[in-house]
Amino acid sequence: MAKIAVTGGAGFLGSHIVKGLLDKGHDLAIIDNFSAGSVENLLDLGVSQDCLIGDLRDYAFAKKSLAGVETVYHFAAEVGSVLYLHGSNASEVAAMQSNLVIDANVFRACLENKVRNIIYASSVSVYPIDEQLGSRVAFNEEDSNRKINPEGGYGWSKYIGEKELSLMPNINYGVARIFHAYGENIYLKEDRSQVIASLIRKAIHYPKEDFVVWGDGRQKRCFVFVSDVLDALFRLQELVESGNNLIVNMGSTEEVSVADLAQRVIDLSGKDIKMKFDKTKPTGALNRTPDLSFVKRELGWEPTVGFSKGLERTFNWASKRLS
Repeated sequence: MAKIAVTGGAGFLGSHIVKGLLDKGHDLAIIDNFSAGSVENLLDLGVSQDCLIGDLRDYAFAKKSLAGVETVYHFAAEVGSVLYLHGSNASEVAAMQSNLVIDANVFRACLENKVRNIIYASSVSVYPIDEQLGSRVAFNEEDSNRKINPEGGYGWSKYIGEKELSLMPNINYGVARIFHAYGENIYLKEDRSQVIASLIRKAIHYPKEDFVVWGDGRQKRCFVFVSDVLDALFRLQELVESGNNLIVNMGSTEEVSVADLAQRVIDLSGKDIKMKFDKTKPTGALNRTPDLSFVKRELGWEPTVGFSKGLERTFNWASKRLS
């Protein structure tokens, strides 16, 4: 089988992609700088292969790492919580600049190494932020072109990354706009954990850590379990390697309010926890629901893991990891 590279291969999604590809018998290059990923993520999944350790903002490292590769899963990026990415103008600029450099180096290295296929991790953040803050029902893939207003520096970097891909000659590409993935290996540390991981960590550490919900809890999310994301990505890979270029949403349409999520986490903990709300904290978008009609038609895919089951699996994994 042709060699595949996974950038960000020790991170949350990257580690699962690595495991899945190894199980399929692929020869892999696992690339990470361990800013958010960890060897523990790989070992917990039974992956013992060494990583290529380095910073993709260094073009020489990027080019060397991607030599001899036919397909690249490009999942390396500065990602994290609302505060980490959007807490200040400095955060916005840092996320945007870092991701633009990473993407530029990876894409240039792919061209120079004659890589044939790229699977790119994009985000719900490419969709108009004013509509995410409003009452729009669901976002389809065309909405990012109908109105260009991504969410902050991170959203702009992903939007530009998608446009770069569309202009690259002789490379097939698949863009995965992933809506709030969760599951084993989700990032748990306080500095950049997203809402599921943050609330699970607080519940496990309670009462040493207060169980505080940011905002009033009314904001809604559609969470998609990691195994469903993996299924969609591998279907996307097959189409891309057969010569197709696709941009698809990957998510769930099962809406959950943050207040409901918090209560479910409390129930799983089995503790007598009193929920507190901090309305001074940033909360992000009010509504982020994907329209899945296109991905169902093109990939024959839809999520199969219900949120209750996925959350329980994630909580049980986190309890072991944090212990």
